Amino acid sequence: MKATIDIPDDLYRQIKAEAALRGLTVREVTTRLYRRWLREGEDEPPGEAPAVWLRSWLDAADEAIRCAPAGRSAREELAADRQRLEDG
Repeated sequence: MKATIDIPDDLYRQIKAEAALRGLTVREVTTRLYRRWLREGEDEPPGEAPAVWLRSWLDAADEAIRCAPAGRSAREELAADRQRLEDG
């Protein structure tokens, strides 16, 4: 089914550019958002509550830490290099 909706020009340009970067069409993005909205049963358009968004980022950080290689962190490596240069 075809539908016509009015989207501000600047928003549409941003959506189109981001969709292209991700290899998607605007239609695919729109369809995904509608499906997500229906699945979540929200009264508002799609969008995560701040607490949900923050939790997802914290979970991702925890996962990154669990998967990080053993050894010194990048911060520790930089501090050691800085100290070596100051001592040298």
